[in-house]
Amino acid sequence: MYEPIRTKSVHTMAAAPEIPHRSREQELDIRLAGQLTALLTVTDELHALATRTDGGAPQDAGPAGSGLDGAELAAAAERIADQVARLSGGHYPLRAEPTDGATPARIEALQQRAHTLAGNALAVATTRDDAAARELAAERMAAHAAPRRDLATA
Repeated sequence: MYEPIRTKSVHTMAAAPEIPHRSREQELDIRLAGQLTALLTVTDELHALATRTDGGAPQDAGPAGSGLDGAELAAAAERIADQVARLSGGHYPLRAEPTDGATPARIEALQQRAHTLAGNALAVATTRDDAAARELAAERMAAHAAPRRDLATA
């Protein structure tokens, strides 16, 4: 009465040995490298705002009242780039050109974003059991939480 199905069902699992599968560790490496690269982008943005020039003289302390330290942000960016390179097989991440506009609201938003990204990286580094990345992420999380606490108490 019914005609038999002649094609394979889309619901059956096809054995495809040519499809490469990554291990859980490789997936965590990729995810951690992505989180750290995003944190690096925000750190570079904050560094650019901290060292922007007003009348030709760079400001290492950042715009007035921002709490940004250009030298500390530059060192942190280099450490983050080193971790990304370690996780990516020696390939250093591309660095984006920061944008302009150092309003207090923008700086606060970047600090919040950096804090969130550092927290995400900390979670992945903890899952991956990577002590170096975990230490770096926790340090950056604390560094970006301090300005937020200062703004909350002001």
